[in-house]
Amino acid sequence: MTTRSHARKSALSLPEVEEGTHFGLPSFAVRGRNFAVLTRDAHVQLHLSDADAGAALAAHPVAEQLVRNGTPIGIRVPLDGIGGKDLNGLLLQAWLAKAPKRLEAERFGGGSEAGGDPRGGDALPAIGRPATAALRAEGITTLDDVAARSERGLLALHGVGPKAVAILREALAAQGRGFRD
Repeated sequence: MTTRSHARKSALSLPEVEEGTHFGLPSFAVRGRNFAVLTRDAHVQLHLSDADAGAALAAHPVAEQLVRNGTPIGIRVPLDGIGGKDLNGLLLQAWLAKAPKRLEAERFGGGSEAGGDPRGGDALPAIGRPATAALRAEGITTLDDVAARSERGLLALHGVGPKAVAILREALAAQGRGFRD
């Protein structure tokens, strides 16, 4: 279970996020583009890509599709029905959906398909936006970080599937390394 305070703190921890209001409700935007809104009935509305929204709906039975003028625009999740880590990951995915690619590259060392470590480590290979967002939400931004994790642990992360793990395995093997046992 999460709280409005947790959601607010998590959203504001993302780069260049500003808090404002949207129809009188607390909202969070990156460079003027809203990506999350806290509702009066203790839900968070997240603007996500169709792929990210589909994955989130499948992973979180309490989530429901958010539709505007007949067009899906994201999801709506009750705060008391989602854990803090899952909410952090979903907020990051919503931020990624709205943040300019240049800002994402500046802050994370690569576009949405590449990870990257602001400290200058080995960048993650292109593994897809949901998997990249899931890894970032866990603080995994380099191949060194990946090598410190087990394959099973990575597969347990929402958004990281067998294809992403196979790509990571190949990248580690190219450096003569592997996952932690």
